[in-house]
Amino acid sequence: MRKEQLKEFYEWFDKYVAGFYGDDDYVNANIKLKDDHSRRVCEEMLYITGELNLTANQNLTAEVIALFHDIGRFEQFKRYRTYSDNRSVDHSKLGLLVLRQEGILEGVEENERRIIEKAIEYHNIKELPAGLDGDVLLQSQLIRDADKLDIYYIVSEYYKKYEQDPQGFTLEIELPDEPVYSKDVLQSVLEGRRIDYKQLRSWNDMKLCELSWVYDVNFAVTLKKIQKEGFLEMIVGFLPRTDEIAAAAEAVRKYVEKHTAENDK
Repeated sequence: MRKEQLKEFYEWFDKYVAGFYGDDDYVNANIKLKDDHSRRVCEEMLYITGELNLTANQNLTAEVIALFHDIGRFEQFKRYRTYSDNRSVDHSKLGLLVLRQEGILEGVEENERRIIEKAIEYHNIKELPAGLDGDVLLQSQLIRDADKLDIYYIVSEYYKKYEQDPQGFTLEIELPDEPVYSKDVLQSVLEGRRIDYKQLRSWNDMKLCELSWVYDVNFAVTLKKIQKEGFLEMIVGFLPRTDEIAAAAEAVRKYVEKHTAENDK
């Protein structure tokens, strides 16, 4: 991977995404959400890789993956007006199709292209397939962590804006905003288990799911930043004040403290 290629990828990304903006304010707001997200994930990726002892080529590959990991989101929203994969298409697979149709990775060495494509394919699944190794595993772990960091930032702003002005909120809400949560989702958080998005029935379920993401974080540097930014406490603040929620929040807090402390030893 060459730095010149990375520059070309950014230029292509800018032109490609610009084509999705138009006269519909709702569409524009949601396209901008993923446009900004992709750029910030690149920044989060640089933060994580900067803390790890990786090669220059691994760093460049990781940044390319960050830039393109959600490239399918733009076509997804244009076609279906939703970012829900369950109600439309798998945005990772759609993104790979876009990259192949555009021929954007044709100049990348075959093995590097395979690593990039696999990391994009795996970035949003419940858990990574067993048996991955080498750079496919590394890059898949990196993008999943960088993606989570920025989504935590997004939802922290998302929930604040919605609470302040529900009627004027212009972004998509994929699940019903109801004062309930699913017991099985809550139990998964308490037991340190990952949650399948198909289990989610309400916005509170989504918030609980976001708490459970810490169980799928791969690098201590990521957990430390989540802890430092106070993302988990923010999400808990937008959940119902119940003893069950408090217990789930405590389980997540202890998990983060344990795994960051172990890394410091």
